[in-house]
Amino acid sequence: MTFNEGADIRGGKVSRRRGRTAGVAAGGGGILVLAVVLLGPLFGINIDPSALLGGGGAGGGVAATDSPLAECVTGEDANTELDCRMQAAATSLDVFWSQEVEGYQQPELILFEQAVDTGCGQATSAVGPFYCPPDQMVYIDTTFFDELRTRFGSSGGSLAQLYVVAHEWGHHIQNITGRMDGLDMSQTGPESNGVRLELQADCYAGAWVRAAQETTDADGDVFLEPVSTEQIADALSAAEAVGDDRIQASAGGGVNPETWTHGASEQRQAWFTTGLENGTAACDTFSARHL
Repeated sequence: MTFNEGADIRGGKVSRRRGRTAGVAAGGGGILVLAVVLLGPLFGINIDPSALLGGGGAGGGVAATDSPLAECVTGEDANTELDCRMQAAATSLDVFWSQEVEGYQQPELILFEQAVDTGCGQATSAVGPFYCPPDQMVYIDTTFFDELRTRFGSSGGSLAQLYVVAHEWGHHIQNITGRMDGLDMSQTGPESNGVRLELQADCYAGAWVRAAQETTDADGDVFLEPVSTEQIADALSAAEAVGDDRIQASAGGGVNPETWTHGASEQRQAWFTTGLENGTAACDTFSARHL
């Protein structure tokens, strides 16, 4: 996915966070429901509870500071620097969703390394990209994009990276529109509410890609050049790579649909494609009889 070199990408709230205010507690393993369902990390694998919401732990360290990406100005910067690509994605997503959702509230995107303190507690890179509803921020350790390619088998190109960002933005939309409210999140499985939330976020990501080629900055310059078939395949490879069935199979423990929290590879690809072909109006996964 290539940004228009002359587009102004400075509108999104994106910062690189350096340092942190506390240590992360050590702990056992297992799925942390708040992490995999409410916060929506990208992939539904077993997560060490110490990776998120650590209680206590060894404190210390350098106080966290957020540095806006002042060096990221144009689409040309986004095409050459990963942080600037995140800045451009946030700006384009903000413009798109401000047109789709009345009263849209702009979230922040925090880029970090290894560990971060959030409104949802302490998190490490083990959680993966996630959205925190209380502080309305998306958190991404950008080294995850290398892991997406090397560990999960995605082709790992630029649209795969932007799919990750757009998916987490989808959780922000669910939060501010009340879609997260009142759901029974105690169940897992391919038709569960948690899976429906994740698949809707995938659909929203596809809808953004559909519109992004016509979304413009304040001067009327489009943010993105036309998306190629190869780039769409790149995003679909990321959706496939983080399917519950794909991750379970690669872990060697067998595939168990009843434990799914994010959806199978086929489901995730299908709902991304639904958004890509039909826009946000087609993304009501909660009304769908079958996912």
